[in-house]
Amino acid sequence: MNDERLRALSPLDGRYAGKTESLRDIASEYGLIRYRILVEVRWLLMLADSPQFSDVAAPGTATRQRLVALAEQFTLQDAERIKAIEAITNHDVKACEYFIAEQLKAFDDGDALVPFIHFGCTSEDINNLAYALMLRDARDDVALATLNACTEQLADMAGTHAATPMLSRTHGQTASPTTLGKELANVIARLDCTTDQWRCVAALGKFNGAVGNFNAHVAAYPDIDWPAFSDAFVESLGLVANPLTTQIEPHDWIAEYAHALLRINTVLLDFCRDTWSYISLGYFGQKRIEGEVGSSTMPHKVNPIDFENAEGNLGIANALLEHFAAKLPVSRWQRDLTDSTVLRNLGSALGYTLIAAASLQRGLGKLRVNEQRLAADLDASWEVLAEPIQTVMRRYGVADAYEQLKALTRGEAINAQTLHAFVSTLAIPDDARQALADLTPAGYTGLAEHLTKRMLELRRPQ
Repeated sequence: MNDERLRALSPLDGRYAGKTESLRDIASEYGLIRYRILVEVRWLLMLADSPQFSDVAAPGTATRQRLVALAEQFTLQDAERIKAIEAITNHDVKACEYFIAEQLKAFDDGDALVPFIHFGCTSEDINNLAYALMLRDARDDVALATLNACTEQLADMAGTHAATPMLSRTHGQTASPTTLGKELANVIARLDCTTDQWRCVAALGKFNGAVGNFNAHVAAYPDIDWPAFSDAFVESLGLVANPLTTQIEPHDWIAEYAHALLRINTVLLDFCRDTWSYISLGYFGQKRIEGEVGSSTMPHKVNPIDFENAEGNLGIANALLEHFAAKLPVSRWQRDLTDSTVLRNLGSALGYTLIAAASLQRGLGKLRVNEQRLAADLDASWEVLAEPIQTVMRRYGVADAYEQLKALTRGEAINAQTLHAFVSTLAIPDDARQALADLTPAGYTGLAEHLTKRMLELRRPQ
């Protein structure tokens, strides 16, 4: 690890820097500046290319190529120059405007375009679109693929163990058996649903001036249909236009985005805790990694560190996401600046989510199902068959069926012989009595295997 990472204040850029690398060009300060430049350049070119704005000179070939390169091939050196300008202006968006002007002045036809950089814009026009592009790309190009990879790992395990019987534990007590695959299928179904919801959150943007009324626009060009022109620009960026705002886009969609990701993370966190517990019970073993140490003093330990790491980082991500959702839609009057510093942390929530997902994938790769332990737990829990026995008794009209099984089993040590002796006395058809006598805890899994396979077959590709 280099000095820069060792001295990082946040583990996102220190200990876990390798796991957040895919977000660096999107959700970093560099990424934000890059998106600002993209918006500024695309706006300038839209004005220059529209016949409605005859005052805006069309750029020559070389000038246009440089503008397009700024938008599409923005470099770290470009960002460093903007930060140098910002050190003088003490205004980040104005620094972007001055940077573009500086670039244009290198061309003979550039001076004519300079007055139309940032034309009619307030800083929030640029920033809200930059953040919308950032959040959209972080989700669509990075995070969804990582989260889907976790889900697909679970789907592979669910298919392999669709029929592997496992004791359920409602309220922490022995309960009607299930299969390991079915319990994983429950998680997959929840992840598919929440992931679809996150994917479908539309990224909104506004581009309507200082207080959302196109005041300056109308003063300069009163005959332009500014709402339509603005909507067309926002939509050209692949965003959805918000037609009615104050100075700021109200961030309601970001709150929805944050809550949707929070729900995905909550499902994953729930799974991490359950898996930790199953490892504790011995249902899962863990593949030993050569050279890895589980405890500094107890040599035998193989700790569930990946699931613990994932749980911890999901908690941090969710704390941030909850704050975004609660704070960002609240702004005094037409605008205050409290959202600005909060928005700069959007990438952190995504980063902690990626760290958690990477840990979860690593943990899943280490899991080894201990079918002997699963079978032993089932064989020690014959009391779970009180449910089918009393249910069959009810079918055939046996009085006080539930009460009889309650008296026999509640708080008592029950084994196969106890239940078989009871079943042999029942006044029910011979075939029903025999079916109950043949039943075992491992065989009492209902439609768990069928439900698992059906869900896996019906899943849409992620």
